[in-house]
Parts: sequence; structure tokens; C-alpha cells
Amino acid sequence: MAYRSCIEWTEATWNPSTGCTKVSPACRNCYAERLSLRLQEMGIAKYKNGFKLTIHEEELEKPLKWKQPKIIFVNSMSDLFHEDLPEEFIERVFSVMNKAHWHVFQVLTKRTKRLVRLADQLSWTPNIWIGATVETPSYFFRIEDLMHIKHASVRFLSLEPLLSRMVGIENYLKTGLINWVIVGGESGPGARPMKKEWVIEIKELCKQFNIPFFFKQWGGVQKKKTGKMLDGVEYTEMPSVLESKLSHLHV
Repeated sequence: MAYRSCIEWTEATWNPSTGCTKVSPACRNCYAERLSLRLQEMGIAKYKNGFKLTIHEEELEKPLKWKQPKIIFVNSMSDLFHEDLPEEFIERVFSVMNKAHWHVFQVLTKRTKRLVRLADQLSWTPNIWIGATVETPSYFFRIEDLMHIKHASVRFLSLEPLLSRMVGIENYLKTGLINWVIVGGESGPGARPMKKEWVIEIKELCKQFNIPFFFKQWGGVQKKKTGKMLDGVEYTEMPSVLESKLSHLHV
């Protein structure tokens, strides 16, 4: 199986678990669910359970075998802090990330309450980034939770799918505790629209508070057609710690 990713803000994916359950409006048209069911229909053994939460022991040590440094999105097809994943398993995933110090690992969750509960018993080596998906102001509590993870080298927001204007988000961005912001519109069947003014407002706030801004896509039913240009510019900024880490790794 290929681990290279077409997700613009990462290089590879690693899924020691797959499958999930819906917890908020962002989950309504979940791409991972669609893809999992498609792979199940194709007879891919890893997805024999479809989108039912499944642990894959055989995947756990894969990053240790990848000798070339990569930026790795952890559990692109699941949520590492899902309530049904055992704490011991989450600790094992972190142990692999600790050992594979030449990679950068991007962990993204909607289950920030469990993240906060477990954070102190996990080992936060500098190569582990932690992010939260926030689709509307009703889920700003995820940003508050994320800001409690003080030992993470990078705390980032994935405002995708962006479903409304983010009124009040500046109160979190100005703290200096958010190190990166990704924005994207929903794509695929039933995609909900994203307004340009919502994106511009977030971009300007990131500029004001010196936060790297990454615009992933406009989305829609035909995301390749709508593209990822914002007023003629492609925004692909990344945290500065990544540049310093990669330059060190390639010396």
C-alpha cells in the first residue's frame, strides 16, 4: 500500500487505526468514511470492517522503517483520541513517534477533551504536532483545550470544513499559543458552501498575529475545478519549526 498522501499539508499518512464515529457537523460528509467504504467494496483487507473503528497492530511500527524523513499525518482515516481506543494503544502510538525522531508527526483530533485528559501521561517529543478541527464558533472549546497542551512543539487548527464565519477566533489567535492555521472548504457529494469573506478574515488575522496560514482548497463537488487560489495567490505557509528541523535533518 502507498503511504504518500495527496493531502496538501502533509507528505504521508500513517493509520494504526481506522474507522470513527461522528461527533459534530464537520463529520456529516466525512471523506474518510466514503473512502473506507469504497476500499471495503474493493476487497482491501485493511478495510474489511468498513468504517468501524479497527486497530491495526501490523501498522504500528511502519514509520520506524521509513528512513527518509517525512511529514506524517497520523490517523487520517480515524481519530487517535477516539473514546473507544485504549489508552495503552495511544501510548504505544506515541512511543513509536518518540522513537521515529527523524519524522514530523501531525496528530489532528476533534476529541480534545480526551486529549487534555491523557496529555500528561504522553511523551511529547519535539517532532509531534497536535491539532484540532474547528468548523464553527460552537467548537471553540477545542481551541481552548488545545492551548492546554503546552508540551507540544506545534499546536495547529484545521478550520476544515469551514462552515461559518469564525466570529471571535482572534481572541485565541492573539495568545501566541496557536502556531499554524489551515483553512479549507468541504468537498465531495453534499459539500456545504464556504464564503470568501470568512477565509479572508482568517487570513488577515493570521497575518496580524504572525501565524502561518495554509489555504487548502475551496472545495465543492468538483474541488479540482475550484482550486486553492485565494485572490490569485496560493497560501502554503508552514510553521517555522519545520524549516529548522528539516534543515537539521538534511545536513
